[in-house]
Amino acid sequence: MEWLTCIRTAIEYMEDHLTEDISAQDVAGQVYLSPFFLQRGFSLMTGYGIGEYIRNRRLYQSALDLRDTGERIIDIALKYGYETPESFTKAFSRFHGVTPSQVRSGALFRVFLPLRVDVSVHGGNQMEYKIVPMFPFKVIGFQKVFDNETAYAEIPKYWDEICEKYANNVYAGNEPANPYEQALVDNCIGEYGVCIDDLGDGKFRYLIAGKYTGGEVPEGMVIYEFPRCEWAVFNCLGPLPEAMQSVNTRIFREWLPGNPEFELYGNANVEWYDCVNGEKDDPDYRSAIWVPVKRKE
Repeated sequence: MEWLTCIRTAIEYMEDHLTEDISAQDVAGQVYLSPFFLQRGFSLMTGYGIGEYIRNRRLYQSALDLRDTGERIIDIALKYGYETPESFTKAFSRFHGVTPSQVRSGALFRVFLPLRVDVSVHGGNQMEYKIVPMFPFKVIGFQKVFDNETAYAEIPKYWDEICEKYANNVYAGNEPANPYEQALVDNCIGEYGVCIDDLGDGKFRYLIAGKYTGGEVPEGMVIYEFPRCEWAVFNCLGPLPEAMQSVNTRIFREWLPGNPEFELYGNANVEWYDCVNGEKDDPDYRSAIWVPVKRKE
């Protein structure tokens, strides 16, 4: 399914099922796309996570029900997925700035209408990328599970945690002091950030990884193998995270919508970081985003 059609179909599905118990995985199933890719693309194109969009729309519709019907507040709360009037009132007040009772008495509330997604092309420059066929390859790394809704804020903290715990000693020029530091050196762990969407329930695995060269796999570390496929490789130049975030946004807003040749494939993607030249805050620091793709029939 063409990318822009995916986003529009996802919005239509959410609008048709606002009073039902649906998740990002349910929405992704309607457009035959990995929840991770759909969540990331939806957020970049609209500014909202899927869960956030559903909550906002429900809270707006509940305000309309309070204003326009005589339904009891508890019934409206249950209708939009809240188990108690208290939890509904708390979420409602946080979103609208007024309570359900105040809306029923005529208070104004926040408007949140269904989204319309259109693509605007700015300037005349095309995105630079290359299609690279790759044989199967393995990565080894430190793994943590993240929630789609909070991953952007939490993943940088995980990098800091791993660097402080396992990397600082060898980065200072010292010999590895334990099997984890040895694995980090042997496999250049930190060259890749790998997102793997195979868990469901709005969660995915993230690996701070390197290309596996063989040898011991310390307890708690994991190996993941990518199948043979083609990758769209987008180079980034500039300090992180701004440079990579800018390119990532353009991929989902400009490159994927209406692409005549390629569509997303698989359930994982890779961030590549130059571990040899420069620092991540240098103006000419090099990184890249690797996206698995398949050619359209």
